[in-house]
Amino acid sequence: MSHKISMKMIPALLLAALSGTAGASGFQLLEQGSGLGNAYAGSAAKANDASTIFWNPAGMTQLQAREVSGGLTAVRPSFKFDNNGSQVGGFNTAGDGGDAGSWAFVPNAYISWALNKDLYVGLGIGAPFGNATKYDKPWIGSAQSDEFDIKTMNINPSMAYRVNDMVSLGAGVSWQKIEADYYRQVGILGNLPRVESHMSISDDAWGWNLGALFTLSPTTKVGVSYRSTIQYHTDGKVKLSGDGTAAGNATANALRAAGGQSDVKADLEVPDTFIVSVTQKLSDRWEMLGDISWTGWSSIKNVDIIRTSGPLTGGTAQVLEADFQDTYRVALGANYAYSDALKFMFGLAYDQTPVKKASTRLTSLPDNDRTWFTFGAQWKPAREQTLELGAAYLYIPKTKINQDETSLNPLTNRGWVIGDYNSSVWILGAQYSLAF
Repeated sequence: MSHKISMKMIPALLLAALSGTAGASGFQLLEQGSGLGNAYAGSAAKANDASTIFWNPAGMTQLQAREVSGGLTAVRPSFKFDNNGSQVGGFNTAGDGGDAGSWAFVPNAYISWALNKDLYVGLGIGAPFGNATKYDKPWIGSAQSDEFDIKTMNINPSMAYRVNDMVSLGAGVSWQKIEADYYRQVGILGNLPRVESHMSISDDAWGWNLGALFTLSPTTKVGVSYRSTIQYHTDGKVKLSGDGTAAGNATANALRAAGGQSDVKADLEVPDTFIVSVTQKLSDRWEMLGDISWTGWSSIKNVDIIRTSGPLTGGTAQVLEADFQDTYRVALGANYAYSDALKFMFGLAYDQTPVKKASTRLTSLPDNDRTWFTFGAQWKPAREQTLELGAAYLYIPKTKINQDETSLNPLTNRGWVIGDYNSSVWILGAQYSLAF
């Protein structure tokens, strides 16, 4: 038996490795390198290691001639639903779905290389977006969502140029791939047997990013960076399967014959981001970091899932009415140098949700504003090596949902989910960097 991995399999394997559950609001993943202990404050200005390639490629000019950086972040969200009068098919049913969150792991890897004293090139691999919710069965919202999983992979070659001692510029391009899997129940209303619908879609597309770093003094740096939107034209399939009973399998066959199973397509534009950061050394021991970022979530309004095969070609299979709004995130951080080798890190951040109100909150993404409380430590066993460890707790206030997807047609009636989510997120991360 051959043990060789086909080149076509490598993107799929990387995508699986780079999946994750959103730590930031919406389905954005901020876990792209060092800085967790500071709540990622100062992200576009600090340029401590090669992970600056993601935040601000201009920061490569602050690095040594060759550097690599890699890390792993573990994210554990919790989404526990409390029912408050939800209805499916006109009557109350049981099942709160347990905890829809679970552990996810987000790796990253970067390399930076100086071609000469002023010109640098680099490459980054990460996952800027991701989400996973999975409810225990039975649960009252199964007709809207049982499981929703988004994975992305971003490959980001970049370059930086030092204009002078005060100004550096950077730019990069991104090849990004997305995959999404969406499971829900159809035919659970009234006396119809259960049938599971599984939609899987994917696409890849290109984007770009720019950055500038200003060294105003030996103690003050300011960074600005912009990362573009990426427009996806995904395609895939919707598959139906019965619940194993004769009635369930017969219902699934009937729905397939009626066009319920087909090829589909959906357009999705993931948002752009703009960051302004500052770092300020107060003394030999203390450093302050700040960050204001904007994310253009309003690029996602309604996601129309259109059938492209079968007797219902051209019809709408489903509409995900997200109606997102643009958001801001503010972060403050502090570093205390205990010694030349050991530094303690602290952070606080407020992260707005793109969800406008309870009636547009999706069971697949029960998002809300979140406040970050973070702590970390950085250890340098040698000048060329850095190990950084960080932990974060994200407080999320009680989250209301009032998602009405009722319909006169019993096969498209997805019910009315009313209640509250008790949510929180824990994040643990490690980053190792090496100059050589």
